[in-house]
Amino acid sequence: MNMDEVLQVFIAESQELLQQMEEALLQLENDPDDADTINAIFRAAHTIKGSAGLFGLDVIVAFTHIAESVMDRVRNGELRFDKDMTALFLQVGDHLGRLVALVDSGADLHDLETDTQLAHQQLAERLSGYLEPAPRSEPVPAASPRVERAQGNGVGADHWHLSLRFGPDTLRNGMDPLGLFRYLNTFGHIISIVPLLDRIPGAAEMDPETCYLGFEVAFASDADKGTIEGAFEFVREDSLIRILPPNSKSDEYLELIRALPEEDMRLGEILMRCGTLTANELQEVLHTQVQGQQRDEPRPIGRVLVEESLVQAPVIAAALQKQQQIKENRSNENSLIRVDAGKLDRLIDLVGELIIAGAGARMTAQKCGHPEMSEATELLSRLVEEVRDSALPLRMVQVGSTFNRFQRVVRDVAGEIGKDIALSISGGETELDKTVVERITDPLTHLVRNAMDHGIEPVETRLARGKPAQGKVSLNAYHDAGSIVLEVSDDGGGLDAQRILAKARERGLVSEGQTPSEKEIFALIFEPGFSTAEQVSNLSGRGVGMDVVKRNIAALRGTIELDSTLGQGTRIRIRLPLTLAIIDGFLVSVGQAGYVIPLQMVEECIELPANTSFNRGHLELRGRMLPIVRLRDLFKEQSQPPRRESVVVVRQAGLRAGLVVDHLAGEFQTVIKPLGKVFERCQGLGGFTILGDGNVALILDIPSLLTQLTSAPETRTERLEA
Repeated sequence: MNMDEVLQVFIAESQELLQQMEEALLQLENDPDDADTINAIFRAAHTIKGSAGLFGLDVIVAFTHIAESVMDRVRNGELRFDKDMTALFLQVGDHLGRLVALVDSGADLHDLETDTQLAHQQLAERLSGYLEPAPRSEPVPAASPRVERAQGNGVGADHWHLSLRFGPDTLRNGMDPLGLFRYLNTFGHIISIVPLLDRIPGAAEMDPETCYLGFEVAFASDADKGTIEGAFEFVREDSLIRILPPNSKSDEYLELIRALPEEDMRLGEILMRCGTLTANELQEVLHTQVQGQQRDEPRPIGRVLVEESLVQAPVIAAALQKQQQIKENRSNENSLIRVDAGKLDRLIDLVGELIIAGAGARMTAQKCGHPEMSEATELLSRLVEEVRDSALPLRMVQVGSTFNRFQRVVRDVAGEIGKDIALSISGGETELDKTVVERITDPLTHLVRNAMDHGIEPVETRLARGKPAQGKVSLNAYHDAGSIVLEVSDDGGGLDAQRILAKARERGLVSEGQTPSEKEIFALIFEPGFSTAEQVSNLSGRGVGMDVVKRNIAALRGTIELDSTLGQGTRIRIRLPLTLAIIDGFLVSVGQAGYVIPLQMVEECIELPANTSFNRGHLELRGRMLPIVRLRDLFKEQSQPPRRESVVVVRQAGLRAGLVVDHLAGEFQTVIKPLGKVFERCQGLGGFTILGDGNVALILDIPSLLTQLTSAPETRTERLEA
């Protein structure tokens, strides 16, 4: 691993830690005494500081050290989190994010821009105000560690013993042993260092870029073994690192082992639980043990740990004794692996091609009429369906992580506009295709900000209306009929339908003689440039945004609808498909063209008798009027219609309608492919798919078709009873 790769690891991990820190800080506002959350923030800051120190990023180290010191006082009960401290640490996290971004761009942190430098100093001073005495905000160069000859190896003394054998590529990878020692001094004190020079060759054979050094280090610190090991995170791969605890620590380990719960654990797990062994060390020992087995030299893990000077013999003995006291059967634990998202996308694409190839093989078998081939293709189709059902969930992620990001948005915006607003989240465990999740963030952001700015009233207005002073914005997600529904709601003033209608008539969107329904009036806010705001703010009011939201939702084959009650609040409901890749479809035909209807939207199919009369675009079905649309007329099919047609009854979001088609072909696994830009303005189409015979079938956009039916007064679709 070269230096650039190591640096990218540091940047990625720092960004993830900062995101976790932000979520933990927002949680503390509701429970400021939560010790686990406080410790999580401390660990995040400590890890960032330690990793930055390995790269000589003194500006980040010094700044984070002050924040870490404040968090340490909070952990010790000397300080308590309040809104001011939470706001400060959110700014600290943002500033660290900017510094990490500057590192990623290759900028010199010692030459910050004026604004960044000023913010850096101001935040450091505000943090220092929580410390007595306050530490210096500027990086303090560490003195060179004093090198002394230790009498013996120091294992039995009351300090840590570090045995370090750096790999030959340590210097080439940009790692400086002196920098590591300086970082050790930030959370302890180096008592002595003994250099090991046995690997240094003669001057003629020496490579100036190769590291030949090793050290035996006596180190005094109250840190745990994992923290000390973390100082060598980026050199462990090529180096030999051994960390032995002091005698006092060994006594603590013995007590911790005895106090472990009665759970089935292996020896290595017991040692990790009590802190005497780290995960990296355990992995090394297991690898050494496997190598010994391959050489027919099996050794127990306890013996390997003692021989490798990783754990002292009394600690091993105590762990073995504990292991004998607990039950033999170990409970199964879920194991997770990380897979690159690109590989998952490639897998889904291949599954789609497999579905198309399987459909082609099935069609060929039907034409041949060979019973054994037909049976084989039926088996293949079932297996392909199982593969599809197993592959698609791999891309499903919970929307909770996306929802949680809005905690910060609500907090910051509420402070900016001077309102007291709380965010309520429910349905975070609901899963959605990751591609959809990535593209839904921007629309949700606009809707949440709009609800806060225009929906929630000022405190004085709320109190006058008998409402609580604190407004509420809610995010909710749930599954409904093969789709996922995302709701953004507020308990604000609601929408004034008459005011919207007046504005629409003023702009010429609605003529004077028209009397649209309340739902149609509310839909006008999604028109480009439409706004009823009397005053433009930094957040909204310019008439742009809601039309963009609608377009983004439509691009995901979704729909958006709005319900509002004046004086009570507004609810915006976004309905999205579970996946954008593969669906179960229902294949129909009109003339020579094939069309696919999403199967979950198909309610029933009925035969349409010849010479059936329609009443203003409606068909009477079991005593109820069903609005219909002829696909032949919609797509201007010129061929002769069949003697008998069929009606496919579709249902979506509480709306029903009938689609008149020529023939029914049955269920069909549909691989959704996007239409080209030339078809962007074609309403009623959501994509295309390739049939087994190689022909193309268009995928109908049922929500769009239902919207067209609804917008036509003579064929207005009836809403189902709840």
